[in-house]
Amino acid sequence: MTEIPLLEVIDVGKSYGSVIALRDVSTVVNAGQVTCVLGDNGAGKSTLIKILAGVHQHDRGEFFVEGRPVKFSSPREALDHGIATVYQDLAVVPLMSVWRNFFLGSEPKVRFGPVSFLDRRKGRAVTKQALSEMGIDLRDVEQPVGTLSGGERQCVAIARAIHFGAKVLILDEPTAALGVKQAGIVLKHVAQARDRGLGVVLITHNPHHAYPVGDRFLLLKRGAPLGVYEKSEIDIAELTRQMAGGAELEALEHELRSVETT
Repeated sequence: MTEIPLLEVIDVGKSYGSVIALRDVSTVVNAGQVTCVLGDNGAGKSTLIKILAGVHQHDRGEFFVEGRPVKFSSPREALDHGIATVYQDLAVVPLMSVWRNFFLGSEPKVRFGPVSFLDRRKGRAVTKQALSEMGIDLRDVEQPVGTLSGGERQCVAIARAIHFGAKVLILDEPTAALGVKQAGIVLKHVAQARDRGLGVVLITHNPHHAYPVGDRFLLLKRGAPLGVYEKSEIDIAELTRQMAGGAELEALEHELRSVETT
């Protein structure tokens, strides 16, 4: 029996007036796999994210969640279907504690008659346990989240999405502003989310970050797909070549060599 994908888009497109931002994009996101979406700025990655996350609706094509057609009217509706998106800016409050950022609007409460108060003890304990299960060991979850490194903040956001029941985790350029070591830590937690059975959508412009954790690669250019490849169908060298422009880059190198010899 064929497994029903957690997410599937077929020939999805989106226009803003006369501008076609996305056209004829198809891919799947399966449980326990990472689908990487690669492309330079303006490739259509952000538009695709916004459709999957419920920020915008697609104009053309079909969008399925666990085999059922959907057209989300809001990010809350996408979240209710188990789709959590961690954007590049992370949506954290830097001066607020790690555990408050972990809950951020869903804090545990304790009631005394008609009055309810924050259950700080439970909040701290749940946060520490959830982070520990992801291999994140923080000395103090009361510390402001702004004191954490960029990689640690990404990991807190990933752990938060998993704890609140995400089935699909969309990560928007999670390693873009990180050094090599911090990027490696984030990719380790992406792999852990995958191994826990989530479907992960990793948006990136860096094939060297995508290839180690990816199971499937969707390449976009100017809003259109360059190709969709399973890992067995493409190696890191070819993925990098296509990301760098492939034939266009080779033509440019030829032109530059011609200039040098004249």
